[in-house]
Formats: sequence, structure tokens, C-alpha cells
Amino acid sequence: MLVDLHAHFPMHLLPDEQQRTHDHAQAWWRQRWEAQLVRLISRFANYQGPGDTPSVTEELMSDGDVGVTLSVLYQPLDEMDLTQEYGAPPRESYFDDITAQLRTVEEYVKDHSSKVTIAHTPTELDTLLGGGVPILIHAIEGGFQLGRDAAELQRNVRALAGLGVAYVTVAHLFFRDVATNAPALPFLPDWLYHLVFPEKGKRGLTALGREVVQALVDEGILVDITHMSQASIKDVLAVLDARDPGKDVPVIATHMACRFGGLEYCFDDDTIRAVADRGGVLGCILCEHYITSGLPGGVKSFQDSVNALCRHIDKIHEATGTYDHVGVGSDLDGYIKPALPGLEHMGRMAELQKELRARYGDADAEKISSGNALRVLRAEWGRKRPRP
Repeated sequence: MLVDLHAHFPMHLLPDEQQRTHDHAQAWWRQRWEAQLVRLISRFANYQGPGDTPSVTEELMSDGDVGVTLSVLYQPLDEMDLTQEYGAPPRESYFDDITAQLRTVEEYVKDHSSKVTIAHTPTELDTLLGGGVPILIHAIEGGFQLGRDAAELQRNVRALAGLGVAYVTVAHLFFRDVATNAPALPFLPDWLYHLVFPEKGKRGLTALGREVVQALVDEGILVDITHMSQASIKDVLAVLDARDPGKDVPVIATHMACRFGGLEYCFDDDTIRAVADRGGVLGCILCEHYITSGLPGGVKSFQDSVNALCRHIDKIHEATGTYDHVGVGSDLDGYIKPALPGLEHMGRMAELQKELRARYGDADAEKISSGNALRVLRAEWGRKRPRP
């Protein structure tokens, strides 16, 4: 069984007619129009399932023996809010939009309960495991969706914890007054990204970003450092070290790659070891752009893809001395097209697991496929740690 630490299941869902009955009925038409636009773009630039259909569905999860998917909630048109200046702080409406998307997923699962289910706590997860039905767990990509100030953040993060959100990827594609990010647009080299999207002298976590990290720890929601600049990663670790010098609170990186080349998005050995020192897990992304960066040759076949991916698994092992911190975070349907050949959709994950067993043996392959991710979820998800 595979636990995919980061995949965009909600990307292909549209707000349901039932959404009109909710408190946010006035936003229904806007949300539905935006979802239609995202779906249209995805058909050409994102989906890689059979016949260019979504890559992350309950049917494909079943076919590929993906038992658990950390289902990423993300509103792209809020992050790229064209009504605001670049780098503008979050707006209150973003939180309403992300919770509306969460309800869309909940309602879809309720209507398809024989094919997919949702775990909201580690206890629910353990109860559902082994039931033969793929399990979703809510996660959020983009700390800009959590609130505008400390009081709003604390209130909203507490609400998200009650709704079963397991982690938040604090940074993302563009600076929104939370944390500086690493370039993550494959069609733009890093230097050009910085030229087009300057972060206005900002460096690392902002005051709002520090409050995001603190609020997440308060409520037992894991902090995901993927997409962060090196300065932001150092700031997160400093905040955690000051609050938790015993390193009991894990930090995670759900869809990363190792730095064989020069891409800022990819992690150096020090960052890999820092995640391991806190007992976290590093989910290897399945994006061709990041996995092949700095590696000789190309990837044209499934076997090429496995070989390239395993270079990253081996690199994490070399940096940490163990396989206890390796996982898979595909980022499928997260605009990573092209994904690694042969690993373009969830239905291909059973073959990946077979290759991992052949290369690493049953025990270590089980850790990589699911064990490490489950360990971290059971340890920290929902574990409230009131601030001193």
C-alpha cells in the first residue's frame, strides 16, 4: 500500500448544487466559474490520467494500491489574486474559499462512500486502513489561505484542526506576505523567476508567517516546508527549536527533491538532515523537472523514472543513514506536467511499489511506501500543544 503525501484530488471537483444551501451561497457562482476555469486549464496543462483525464481519482487510487492520499486543498485564483498587488497580504475571503473546497470534497465522498472515504483523525485512519477503500486526508497548500492577523489565524487554524486538516504547506508559488518561497514554475529558470516575481526585500518568514507556524503547532497540524526559500526553512527550524528544543515536534516536506543540480526548490543535505533530526518525513515528488535536475541522461521509460527517483531515495539515505524518513509525495494534478514517464497517474503506483520492494527489500520498501508517513501522522496529527 502507498501513502501519497501530496496529491491534488480536489482539483477535478466542481462545487455541487448543494453548496447553495451553505452560508457562502453568495459566492457559489464565482467559485463554480473559477472551478470551471481551473478544470479547463487542467485538461491541457495538468491532467495525465488515461485520455488526459485527472490523474488522482478514487478509481485510479484503487488500481494503483494507493491506500491513503493526503488530499491537497488549494485555490489557485486566490493565490494569483489579480485584484491585489503582487505580494499583497491575505484577504479574509481566502479562508472561506478553502473551507468551501473542503466541503465540496466532503460532499463528493459522502455521495461516493463505497469507493472513497475520509479520515479526520489518526484514530479514524487506523479504523479505515485495511478496509479496501481508498482514504483521503485533508491538507492545505498555501499559508496565505489561513488568515490576515494573529487572532484570525488562531481562530481559523483551530477550525481547520476540527475539520481534520493534517498539514499545511506554508509557502507556495508566490509571495503573499507569509514566507519567501523557492521558484517552482518549471517553465521559468530560477534567475528569471526572481526577476519577474521579486520578493521586495523580504527574507524568510514574515511576522504573519511566524504566527502561522506557531498556530499550526498549537493545534496539531503539521508544518510542511516544501516550496520554502532557504531563509524561510531556517526561520521555521529556529521557531521550532525555540519552542521545542527537545525536537519532539516533527517537520515534514511532502513533495520535495534532492539538490543534484542548482534548483533552489530542491533540498540540500543540511535541510534533509534537519527534517530527519525532527523525526519527519520527506516525500519525493514525481515531477520530471525536479527529479531529473542535475542527473545525467534523460527519462524516457518507466524504468528510467524509477532509476531517477531512486537516486533521490538513496541520497536521503546517504544524508541520514536510514530509510526512516523517506516517502512519496507525487504532487499529481498539481501542475507538474510532465510527470515522470510511467508514473503519470495513481493507477501506476502499484508498479512503483513492486520496484521499491525489488530494490530495497520488503521492510524498507514498506517504510518508503507507507510506514514513515503513517508514523508521523500518528505521532503529531491532531496533537495539540498549547503555547507556553
